Amino acid sequence: MNIAEQIAEALVGLPWWAKWVSTVGIATLPIVELRGALPTAIDVFKLPWAVAIVLSIIGNMLPIPFLMLFFDRVERFLRRWKVFNLFFDGLFRRTRVKGERKLQVWGDIGLILFVAVPFPITGAWTGTLVAYLLKLDRKRAFLSIFVGVVIAGFIMTLVSYVHWIWVAPIMLVLLLILVGVWKLEDVILARRNSYG
Repeated sequence: MNIAEQIAEALVGLPWWAKWVSTVGIATLPIVELRGALPTAIDVFKLPWAVAIVLSIIGNMLPIPFLMLFFDRVERFLRRWKVFNLFFDGLFRRTRVKGERKLQVWGDIGLILFVAVPFPITGAWTGTLVAYLLKLDRKRAFLSIFVGVVIAGFIMTLVSYVHWIWVAPIMLVLLLILVGVWKLEDVILARRNSYG
């Protein structure tokens, strides 16, 4: 038996509460988030999908209120130095130019879609950073991120239960839908500008 099989066997033998705590803990991690916690809970811990999705959503959302407060304090602290002040000015300017356009068209739906599509650079952590950089209302941003995480949870549950051969086509369809939605904004903005 190789090391990976030994680890998987040890994890399956955990008591129910340790599996629950582990699922929540995995979901709190940046990059991994719900996308890693949910398949682990279903495939490794053998938790029922309903329990796995609830624990993964809770874990993914736990750090979000703290991040919303944390980003502001870190920015203020780092802006004491000129190099960071220039960096943040540039970052905010670029993000606002790209992000405000999307928000003009999509509003809260844009943030929901960004968080919901289960790709590596999207998710609750990055969605929180985007909301902070665009100075979105915290309550509305939190709600949008929550809805996005719930949608991502259902997508990842579906992916966890289908045969591995269907995962790539499902992810490709999601990517095409996301690209189509973002391209549609050009059409919407062009029509708004022609009427205005």
